[in-house]
Amino acid sequence: MAKRDLYEVLGVQKNATESDLKKAYRRLAMKYHPDRNPGDEEAEQKFKEAKNAYEVLSDPQKRAAYDQFGHAGVDGAGMGGGARGGPGGASFSDIFSDVFGDIFGGGGRGQRVYRGADLRYNMELSLEEAVHGTSQTIQVPSWKPCEPCDGKGTRDGSEPETCPTCHGHGDVRMQQGFFSVQQTCPRCGGTGAVVTDPCNACGGQGRVHHTRELSIEIPPGVDTGDRIRLSGEGEPGERGGPPGDLYVQVMVREHPIFVRDGEHLRCQVPISMVTAALGGELEVPTLDGRVTLRIPEGTQSGKVFRVRGKGVKPVRGGPQGDLLCRVVVETPVNLTREQKDLLKQLAKTLDKGGDRHSPQSQSWLDKAKKFFEDLKF
Repeated sequence: MAKRDLYEVLGVQKNATESDLKKAYRRLAMKYHPDRNPGDEEAEQKFKEAKNAYEVLSDPQKRAAYDQFGHAGVDGAGMGGGARGGPGGASFSDIFSDVFGDIFGGGGRGQRVYRGADLRYNMELSLEEAVHGTSQTIQVPSWKPCEPCDGKGTRDGSEPETCPTCHGHGDVRMQQGFFSVQQTCPRCGGTGAVVTDPCNACGGQGRVHHTRELSIEIPPGVDTGDRIRLSGEGEPGERGGPPGDLYVQVMVREHPIFVRDGEHLRCQVPISMVTAALGGELEVPTLDGRVTLRIPEGTQSGKVFRVRGKGVKPVRGGPQGDLLCRVVVETPVNLTREQKDLLKQLAKTLDKGGDRHSPQSQSWLDKAKKFFEDLKF
């Protein structure tokens, strides 16, 4: 029977990359492996074909020979015997561990690299800094390579020894019936190497603590709970691994005048009884300076005045908010006898006007009267 084209077996093009070959082989191996298809001779044959095709095409020399001479150039190169896991070669647990090994950086193929840890920095800002944005310089604890040992962790700066337990793989494998369990080597901690004569400066870690300065630009409009991510500014990775990230957690201090409400700012403005009754003008502060608030006559306590565009420009975009000023009519205290007499005279004149001067009060009294009349005792 004519042998099938190896590229056709894996279902890839002739210009397939190593990654394409590996993905194709994994897909077929997971589908046709004898451990998953016990007693299925057709599945076993397809698995053997896929394994043979991958072994040839994943080897640059064998692939070149196959591309030039076809099967004649590689006869005998593939179809290795079932050294592990029964028919067809590698056991299903080997393929399973290979899939996840590549994802998590293990797989028992050389020393692992480790991504650096992420860092968190809590930054406290004033309301003005949060609304307008600011630039801050912070001190970030971190690591740097140990200079005496050049980052190797050994006393004389030589390369660490290969771990005798895992033989440099970084993990060990234990067979448990059908599956083999792979775990981090307990002796080297997954690095694949051990330091028998550690450096005095770093204790064999190959790195030491240090503090570095970092300038951070805080965008306008941030608020409490916002988090700013600085990629690559966390702890450096181990053994050439990528650095982690730095997350700046924002907390805005309480302001003596303003309270933030999303994109708006709120404040409470006390006004005198006279200003509320007769009207007037009042200067109120904003985060951009002062504005004049015009109080119409007859203003009631609790009235909210809106000052357009004096709020916050949201950090995620959108129109700028407003400043909302809630006026509170302040009752005069510590009156003199003369002031009290004047107020009594005023009260007499107001009483003659009936509900014309106090419409809300008269309305409330009418509702209360009706409520008591409707009660049945």
